[in-house]
Amino acid sequence: MTRPDVTVTVIVHNDAARLPRAVASVCAQTHPDIEIVISDDHSTDDTPAVARALAARDHRIRRIRLPENSGGCSAPRNRAIEIARAPYLMFLDSDDELPPRAVELLLAAHREREVDFTMGAVRRIRVDNGRRSTWMPHLVTERRTLEGIEADPRLLFEHLATSKMYARSFLDRHRLRFPEGIHYEDQLFSAQAYCLATAFTVIPDPVYHWYVEPFAAAAAASISNQRHKLSNVRDRVHVQRLIDEFLVRSGHAGLREDKDYKFLKHDFRMYAGDLPYRDAKWLAAFADLMNPYLDTLSPGAYERLPRAERVVLELLRDGRAAEARLAARGLGHGVAPRQVTADAAGVPYWGGSLPATDRARRELDLSELELETRPFSTAQFRHEITALTPGPGASLTLAIRTYDPGLRLPVGPQRASLLLTPGRRRMTVPFRLDPVRPGVFEGTVRLGLAAAPLPLQGFDGVRHPVVRLDQQGLSHSSLLLAPLDFPVLTARVGHHTLTAEPEGRNPGRLQLRWRPVGVTARLVRPAVRRLARPRVRSAVRLVASALR
Repeated sequence: MTRPDVTVTVIVHNDAARLPRAVASVCAQTHPDIEIVISDDHSTDDTPAVARALAARDHRIRRIRLPENSGGCSAPRNRAIEIARAPYLMFLDSDDELPPRAVELLLAAHREREVDFTMGAVRRIRVDNGRRSTWMPHLVTERRTLEGIEADPRLLFEHLATSKMYARSFLDRHRLRFPEGIHYEDQLFSAQAYCLATAFTVIPDPVYHWYVEPFAAAAAASISNQRHKLSNVRDRVHVQRLIDEFLVRSGHAGLREDKDYKFLKHDFRMYAGDLPYRDAKWLAAFADLMNPYLDTLSPGAYERLPRAERVVLELLRDGRAAEARLAARGLGHGVAPRQVTADAAGVPYWGGSLPATDRARRELDLSELELETRPFSTAQFRHEITALTPGPGASLTLAIRTYDPGLRLPVGPQRASLLLTPGRRRMTVPFRLDPVRPGVFEGTVRLGLAAAPLPLQGFDGVRHPVVRLDQQGLSHSSLLLAPLDFPVLTARVGHHTLTAEPEGRNPGRLQLRWRPVGVTARLVRPAVRRLARPRVRSAVRLVASALR
């Protein structure tokens, strides 16, 4: 047998249904001179039979099966490296795919210049809605070869092992293998590869299709989506400590601030968005696991974060977990705090009391938010539903409280509207906010959802009402926070089923879901989809042009 150019390892465990799709994407590569190794982590479903059938259909496919389940990605990858025959190696998970030219493009980059690995763009594909986006797009905008990770430490954010093609000689020279017995192995492996590489090439072309199921059932969720488990927190912190030790041992301690910033901005940020949904016991355990490690991080890494994220971190580190939950609501959406407290010099701080330590004063200082002076359209308010009452005719009565910590709204009643757009036309429901005390207003609005203007073909989707404030010819729109948990309400509205429910994830808005039923679902929407096809639209335009 001639030696193949590239070995692509497909790791699998109990994924018989999706394994054929992953393997087919490798078999269909435009560069055909490849070896495919299916590495089965001791599956107990039909995966072994599926792997045998796939290998029987294509002579390029080999399969191995681990004698016992390792519980991770590292062992099946390492066993495949041991038997791989090609000088270049790639890795694919059984629930993902390779774009058709992935091997061709990454191999061409290797042949263009001798480097230790090549890497490309990753397309994230949402399983629930099909939406596509590029993972870390700012890092893969252009083709470039870097002589060491110090040339662009931002690449530490791109820690996926699957977006890269490695020279086998590079891995062997440094005895670099995936760390076994831990989760988040890609982060340690990638950090080691970045630091050990003399040179590597980045290309802007997509080389990996990553299928993401953000709302998968807990039992089927990926490791990254099991953040509700304290063991997940422990594993993530553990691998960060291993990376820190490696940076020192390999002479790359100068990367520590960049690596710490990546941890705060990416890893911790994912947990921060979940904090409003955790109970006091979980939060206490989370702080016990996280805070000792947070205390070791570079102050410069904290200083690079947005102020809202620094506030959440400081409240957690200061033992104020309940306030950290409150501060985490609406992260990334410009949601204001409920209250600020100014010192004698007029410096505003988060919360109802002045900070007691130098660190707290530094981290909770909100001066940069310019709450009192920024343009009204970008001002920060906080709108919360304090009571939600169902009414007749698919209506909801909402009690709304608005916090204005920058005192941007004048004393007296305020004009407000609830905006909802389930189609192309917007529904506007005006209501009044009355002052309760300085910086706090309350009002009540009845949202008659039966009157929402739906398209003729119906609407199948989700919308979240927003609040608009009108002030002296200016307007400001921002999201409306709902109770994190309330009974799901369902009603029949015309040819739709309408559901009002908690959003279930940050920021925690009121979620309204329309589903077409009856004639609209069976006939109208399929007909509209057929008419919307490009060929049909072109024919309609051609006929219209001829008639003119």
